Amino acid sequence: MELFTYDDMKKINRKTLGNMIPLELFRSVRLIGMYQGLPMNGKNTTIAVGRKIGQSLPVHKIEEVLAHFEELKIGIPTVLESQENEVLVKIDDCFCKGLPQHPGNKVCDLEGAILEGAISSFYDGRVTVQEEKCNVNGDSCCEYRIKLY
Repeated sequence: MELFTYDDMKKINRKTLGNMIPLELFRSVRLIGMYQGLPMNGKNTTIAVGRKIGQSLPVHKIEEVLAHFEELKIGIPTVLESQENEVLVKIDDCFCKGLPQHPGNKVCDLEGAILEGAISSFYDGRVTVQEEKCNVNGDSCCEYRIKLY
């Protein structure tokens, strides 16, 4: 049984503070609480959470998924390459933009899992999303390779 859905989250009604929290608080929960506090840097948890978030988005094609990414302020997506069964997407201004660099670390598995979950909700086949670049790794943006099988 699902306790909350994405649609439930959109119904937040705080009259004084509104429906937004500072990015610093989100980063703290995500990268300190989960990344540093859970086994395997919280990867299993963030992937499960990301997939569920993605599956709850009202989307029917990849372009709609990418539009939601920007609408939700996850980042600004740009398709770099598009082939029949593979898409390379660059995400500018990602959640991790501006964090200290830690070469060898890619921390945006949550965002990749959101992509995977959203696409799997309408694609009749297997979907994998691999994070290839990350701001934290020292790259200029985050990039994801989406494969459709």
